[in-house]
Amino acid sequence: MSGIDLILNYFSRSSLVTFIVLAWLSIYFIITFGVLFSRYFFLSSWEAKERSSLESMLMGSKSVRDDSILRKCSNNFRTQKSLLNVCKNVAEKNATSGLWMLSMIASTSPFIGLFGTVVSILDTFSGLGQSSSASLGIIAPAISEALVATAAGIFVAIPAYSAHLFLKRKAYDVMVYIQREIDYMLAQKELQKEENRDV
Repeated sequence: MSGIDLILNYFSRSSLVTFIVLAWLSIYFIITFGVLFSRYFFLSSWEAKERSSLESMLMGSKSVRDDSILRKCSNNFRTQKSLLNVCKNVAEKNATSGLWMLSMIASTSPFIGLFGTVVSILDTFSGLGQSSSASLGIIAPAISEALVATAAGIFVAIPAYSAHLFLKRKAYDVMVYIQREIDYMLAQKELQKEENRDV
């Protein structure tokens, strides 16, 4: 039997609940990679902007670059620490946006798969109870088909969990650059205060 025949045979014997579970997990799988790629490219671009902004400040620029998220909070270092913290919190929210979805998918996918398996096993035993011959040759294939839903749930959870950790680290890298920019601006502000006192 070829792989396509096995798949067609599986779907012909599956219940409505199995179809719903597998469709649900398929949607989760698509969402996982959609969030992963969109957030990765967004965070990579943002990290490059903040890194470039920090480098220009370290090279003598008086303020952050125009494409930095801190631009609205800074005005030639005449800014308040509380205002910079507000901008940092907004940046953190933007950087971690969408991660809740990956976390939810990673934690619920195995349970959805397990639900499909339990329903399939119940359906199998219900059918076997009405049958006069219930040998291992009949039970084993039915149980193995029921376990496909659990395997599918785990298969979806692994990339979702990995993507969550990967994007969380990427967001952390962005926030490190933003924190360094804030520290540099506040240090420059203190330096200017000391220079003004000396004059």
